[in-house]
Amino acid sequence: MYSEVLNLMQSQPWFFITTVFLVSLAIGSFLNVVIYRIPKIMQNQWQSECRLLLADELADSSQPQQSAPFNLITPSSTCPKCNTKIKPWHNIPILGWVFLGGKCASCKAPISVRYPAIEALTALMSLVVAWQLGVSELTLLYIAVTWALVALTFIDIDHMLLPDQITLPLLWLVLMVSVFGITIEPSEALIGAAVGYLSLWSVYWLFKLVTGKEGMGYGDFKLMAVFGALLGWQALPMIILLSSVVGAVLGITLLTIQGRDKATPIPFGPYIAIAGWIAMLWGEQIQSAYMSAVFG
Repeated sequence: MYSEVLNLMQSQPWFFITTVFLVSLAIGSFLNVVIYRIPKIMQNQWQSECRLLLADELADSSQPQQSAPFNLITPSSTCPKCNTKIKPWHNIPILGWVFLGGKCASCKAPISVRYPAIEALTALMSLVVAWQLGVSELTLLYIAVTWALVALTFIDIDHMLLPDQITLPLLWLVLMVSVFGITIEPSEALIGAAVGYLSLWSVYWLFKLVTGKEGMGYGDFKLMAVFGALLGWQALPMIILLSSVVGAVLGITLLTIQGRDKATPIPFGPYIAIAGWIAMLWGEQIQSAYMSAVFG
């Protein structure tokens, strides 16, 4: 069955591209849920752990000990303004927002354009991967990585956080896939993961020893480990350089536009994600162009 579907997509490129686009739109809608809920799930877990640790102190308090289930499935999505349940047809990617005129069907409160934007971004980035690599198992892996990068980018923008709930499963996925010969050799993937993690970990501790401040978070180390395991340690210098350049340009631009102080903390995860995604698709061309420019 799998081979038949693969053969169909190879013989009918339009079917493959259309499938990637529609599925990625739906995934983009789900990513909006992931981006919003995972930080809240983590906060609920932290609060629950604190209540357990402070059981004696909280024994006589009026704080509730049990809360309603809150995960990626439950409760159903509702309008944050009027708490009206969102109907399934209002959740159709992009079209639902357009048909509603960017407003809640019940209370007419504005719905952020970011929701359809994330859906469109997820679909477009997935299409680029599909167009660049064609029909292959590697393409499916890179599309899955792309979805994870979209979620991680916006969570980091919102909360300065790269959740283990995404980075660690992604790392294990990339390591396991190498065993099946889809990416690099398993030994190279393992070394790449270690080098990727330790590269930023070393910078973090050096910066902390010199300045006494934390320059980045552990989630950044884990995301670099993902790219090391996916592309090999040889790609890491390029990713670090690209992320630094992208971070400098976009970071300064955003601080200038928003009028914030230059000392304002800026999440580094989105820049690693952008640089890593570029390296996934065009890393070899970039390295070849660099070598040609330097050595002729």
